[in-house]
Amino acid sequence: MIIIMVLTIFKSAVAQESKTWNPAADTLNVVHGRGWEKGYKSNYDRLPADAERKVRAAVWNLAENSAGLHLRFKTDAEQIVVKFTVKGAHQMPHMPATGVSGVDLYVKDVNGKWLWCAGKFAFGDTIQYRFSNILGKEGQVKDREYKLYLPLYNSVKWMEIGLPKEASLTKIPVQQEKPIVVYGTSIAQGACATRPGLAWTSITARKLERPMVNLGFSGNGKLEPEVLDYITQIDAKLYVVDCLPNLISKDMNATLSKKIVDAVRQIQQKRPGVPILLTEHDGFAEAEMQPIRKREIETINGILKSTVDSLTNAGVKNLYLLSKTEIAQDIESMVDGVHPNDIGMMNYAIAYEKKIKSIFKEAEGRISTTIPVTQRRDANTYDWETRHHQVLSYTAAHQPKLVFIGNSITHYWGGQPAAPLANGKDSWAKYFGNKNALNMGFGWDRIENVLWRVNHGELDGFSAQQIVLMIGTNNLEFNTDEEILQGLKNLMKTIQDKQPNSKLLLVGILPRKGMEARISKLNPQMAKLVNGKGLKYVDASAVFLNPQKRIDESLFSDGLHPNAIGYERLGKILSAQLF
Repeated sequence: MIIIMVLTIFKSAVAQESKTWNPAADTLNVVHGRGWEKGYKSNYDRLPADAERKVRAAVWNLAENSAGLHLRFKTDAEQIVVKFTVKGAHQMPHMPATGVSGVDLYVKDVNGKWLWCAGKFAFGDTIQYRFSNILGKEGQVKDREYKLYLPLYNSVKWMEIGLPKEASLTKIPVQQEKPIVVYGTSIAQGACATRPGLAWTSITARKLERPMVNLGFSGNGKLEPEVLDYITQIDAKLYVVDCLPNLISKDMNATLSKKIVDAVRQIQQKRPGVPILLTEHDGFAEAEMQPIRKREIETINGILKSTVDSLTNAGVKNLYLLSKTEIAQDIESMVDGVHPNDIGMMNYAIAYEKKIKSIFKEAEGRISTTIPVTQRRDANTYDWETRHHQVLSYTAAHQPKLVFIGNSITHYWGGQPAAPLANGKDSWAKYFGNKNALNMGFGWDRIENVLWRVNHGELDGFSAQQIVLMIGTNNLEFNTDEEILQGLKNLMKTIQDKQPNSKLLLVGILPRKGMEARISKLNPQMAKLVNGKGLKYVDASAVFLNPQKRIDESLFSDGLHPNAIGYERLGKILSAQLF
């Protein structure tokens, strides 16, 4: 009776659907988390088709599992139904069907915070997940952005996503940001997470807001040259090699160090300069009760550490180690003594996040203004992620010398990349039109959003002479003055690290209606942040205030954004302050 009732519910849900999406049939490249754009045998494989005849059969079979793959889309639907079929058994003795064969739906709010959607599921010949009564809109934004993770330990044969007829659907294609590539074992593949989104690779990718390619192969992370050859085909930002659990053997004392050295050389020969992070064996839950296994893990970790030390001492650059101690597993964090449970997966993710941030020289923030994050608060006017990629393309093509970084006050001033609005284009052209200037303003940005953009390449690949930073007004409603100052200090350091030869001009927060008094106290504190070489501060407030120290509304369009006359005054002040 229960089975009949469940099937009836799902049949009813299907009957209400009238819009479906089959990602495999889409003309766009919509499957995220893969290392290659094309050339796959099946739609949800992790290695290209020609790998079938070059890697061992066991590796190829596991490459057909969809671990780490996900779909991204936007919709205002209040109901989402996912139907799909898989090739293998739904579950394993030590791992539930929801992790082996299930999907997992996350949504990002307009401020960049990840939320989780709980779905009702049924596992049969066709697996079905139903997400009902979800919020389709958020505030002024007309839809929401979703990430749907695919099964960790099964191969998807067919998938369809159903939405109500009236619902919107925007598919997000794969963007060309360099990924973190993970080569590892069953732990990297996702055993034994209870949901795909709880694999440590998925958690870490969300924490870092970076694309990640999961090439974990259960029981088969063996540093094989054939597999390494495919891994190095991917133009990565970082290679993570987490294979030790599959490399314990009787002859490891004699052979393992050479195998590690050969793997490092193979990667560096193909991808010189790209950092490599090698990971120790994380141990096992019953170590104190298994002295032989404990010695094996201590031995293999010792071999890895001594090998990394020897390579480093020999002058090998960009080589890093993540230790067992840093991962910090314990008796509560494993399922079967080897594979992490959800607690263990989080331990891995926290350790990897911290280590990778140190490799990328990203500060470990503790307050919101120092934690890089995306946003889409102005999504009805422009697409934040699309503009980010427009900036990357523009810098590569034009090598700008003058860069303006800011929020909507900068974004909707003028210049390139062009915005949907331009409220001061004449003054922009007048003062900056002949200076090879770049407009890096994003509507509704806060300090932490600029930090994300800088960390993700917007100041890479060119050398600017001058950077103008005007940010912070959108933090006023949500952060204390001290938090704003800490965020600015951290952001300025990050900008200088990215552009060490550029002069940096920090602009005080412009007056805004109802906040004039607070801003007048905050700006002098901002000026104190400018105390180093190549730094300069300017406060343009005076020309925007009337004798009563309130904003001169004739210079603003809405109490916050200058109108054409206001932009003319701002342009004159800033142009005079350029180094």
